[in-house]
Amino acid sequence: MSRDIFIVSNSTDELGGVTAWMYQTARLFTEQGHRVHTIGIHASERKMALPERPGHPVTALYPAHPPTPWTPHGIRDRFRVPSRRREAARVAEKRRAVARLSGLFAAARPGAVVVVTQVWAMEWVGEADTTGLRVIGMSHESYDYSRASHRYRWIRNHYKDIDHWLVLTEEDADRWAGDGMNNVGFLPNALARLPHLPSPRTARTVASIGRLTDQKGIDLLLDTWALVAPQRPDWRLRVYGTGEDEAALRAQCTALGLDGSVKWMGRTDDVEAALAGASVFVQSSRGEGFPLALLEAMAGGVPCAAFDCAPGVREIVRDGQDGLLAPAGDVPALADRLLRLTGNPRLRDALGDRARSGVQRFSEPEVGRRWEELFAFLER
Repeated sequence: MSRDIFIVSNSTDELGGVTAWMYQTARLFTEQGHRVHTIGIHASERKMALPERPGHPVTALYPAHPPTPWTPHGIRDRFRVPSRRREAARVAEKRRAVARLSGLFAAARPGAVVVVTQVWAMEWVGEADTTGLRVIGMSHESYDYSRASHRYRWIRNHYKDIDHWLVLTEEDADRWAGDGMNNVGFLPNALARLPHLPSPRTARTVASIGRLTDQKGIDLLLDTWALVAPQRPDWRLRVYGTGEDEAALRAQCTALGLDGSVKWMGRTDDVEAALAGASVFVQSSRGEGFPLALLEAMAGGVPCAAFDCAPGVREIVRDGQDGLLAPAGDVPALADRLLRLTGNPRLRDALGDRARSGVQRFSEPEVGRRWEELFAFLER
């Protein structure tokens, strides 16, 4: 049956994997005959290139990131009139945003579904009127990464009473269930497309694609490359992405003497072309969910070396079969995997070919079928 589906995220245009997932999934739902509306809590400053005509309505509740709640420090602070006025304005603006969200939900047809992609956005959905709608919450990171952050408390507070909530792997679902979350299931991210041709794997280039933030571990990658570069002087590392850590990372690169072998490529709106120009892909994240960049690299036939930082990573990359994994945060081990891949073209070709074939188990038709099964289950 055709449903109204609302996909709610922190932002509808922020540069990053969740935004890419949001538009990919909206397209998938639309192609399956559903009526989709993507909603962001706010518009983002660091924007992602989006489809000119996405094929569905797109709404941002705030024009910019809303202010955080005011927490007075001490008795004197409680009586500061300007702070109290700003807090009153914030509360009033949030009330208007929630009312707008409730209005969008109220216009939906019977059987509508709300998919909340990030736990922060659930704060607004939780205050909105969702009468008659099924609410699905999601987490795009591993159990361990959530457990070590403030988001763990948010998940426990906001997700325990909704209709269903999804993580990306069965291993993480089992861990959350063991933690008392009895409404949890799992569903992987989908591979958007398979490039017509794989990378020729002829360029002496290693590629990294991701935001320049602590989570993505580019500082660890630079430390890794400092061990690889002296033994592979004719290879180059291309770092694609932007982020708040860029200045510090560039300084680290210079301090390590890597300016001649590291190329800062900035953001790219053509990931497929970036991967086609690489012979090896590396992912150095401290934490992940089910990384789309890893899926895309493997779909392009680019052999991958990655930190085994989450169940989603080791579900995508089968170590020694279609890629190489290193223990999370182990810089010498990741350097060893890169040295093996950069030094052995036969290994690159074998792993790249197997990766391109094996990653198709996460195809859009298969993931779309599982979404339909979930929607039908929630209607029982």
